[in-house]
Amino acid sequence: MRLYPTFFKIFFAGIDPEKAHHIGFWGVQTLKNLGITRILKSYLQPNPSLRTTAMGLTFPSPFGLAAGFDKGGKGIAALAGLGFGHIEIGTITGQAQPGNPQPRLFRLIEDKAVINRMGFNNDGAAAAGPRVASARADLETEYRPEKRPIIGVNIGKTKIVELENAIEDYLISTRTLAPQADYLVVNVSSPNTPGLRTLQSIATLRPLLQAVREEANRVSPHRHVPLTVKIAPDLVDEDITAVARLAQELKLDGIIATNTTIAREGLGLHTTKEKINAIGAGGLSGEPLKTRSLEVLHLLKKEIGNKLALISVGGVTNAQDVQERLDAGADLVQGYTAFLYEGPLWAAHINRGLYKIRRSRQK
Repeated sequence: MRLYPTFFKIFFAGIDPEKAHHIGFWGVQTLKNLGITRILKSYLQPNPSLRTTAMGLTFPSPFGLAAGFDKGGKGIAALAGLGFGHIEIGTITGQAQPGNPQPRLFRLIEDKAVINRMGFNNDGAAAAGPRVASARADLETEYRPEKRPIIGVNIGKTKIVELENAIEDYLISTRTLAPQADYLVVNVSSPNTPGLRTLQSIATLRPLLQAVREEANRVSPHRHVPLTVKIAPDLVDEDITAVARLAQELKLDGIIATNTTIAREGLGLHTTKEKINAIGAGGLSGEPLKTRSLEVLHLLKKEIGNKLALISVGGVTNAQDVQERLDAGADLVQGYTAFLYEGPLWAAHINRGLYKIRRSRQK
């Protein structure tokens, strides 16, 4: 019997979502500080059979935590202790920024979904760099190389920086964070930074990705830092194919699909239109995104094959969802929104479910 969903309804459902997030983040760190994750390590950590290779890296599980939960790299080691095969932090910007005005995070509980317009609130690359370096050193001490959770770093544009200066802003983050990251993500798909999604057009995306790739190589001359790009589910199919071709042309290491959606229609939402309209703008994530995320994955797989890694995210709740993405061609799978509804044992439940699925297929 899973107790957390009941706990969520009793305790968290009535609390402001952003405040609840901070409480949950504190709770995850407390589990580590009290040694509870270490005591439960045999239960929480993935079975060795789930080990996955992608982008030249070894992941202890194909399932990881998407960017958004740990925006500044403050809880990497604590989150790793919960069983995630990788933790992607961010989005981190070249300059520190407070994000958009509150309220900016809203639950659609009936849909197991969230709408956010956080606006890349974070402490900036200069503050995040030492945290990532420290967390990586801690994980390398605690885990054998093949068991160490991987650290991804997601970078984006500072809000006050004009679009014509966006490349240099991304390069500030690249210089600071590429040497610390296991892999790097260029985020051009959040709907909450004005104009950001225009960078997904091929004309502007090509020079951005080229510049980040060159800078990452320059600041990490002795280690290849895999580079990925994160795209929106709202791109039309032709643009998704164009991005896939560009990624191959530039020899990127992977594509992450998808970010949150600005769509509200056609998602089968149970939440009333009145409530959704009252919430207003923001990116929607969670179970309603499942269908489109799978469609984008199929499109990318058809275009790319096995030429680079595909990381699928959007609408992932349980082990069956993760396995469905893997069967559809994803190399790795990420989740975030369901973490808010499923609780700290979520990754462990998924890993154990994946193990059972694989065992059943071997019989």
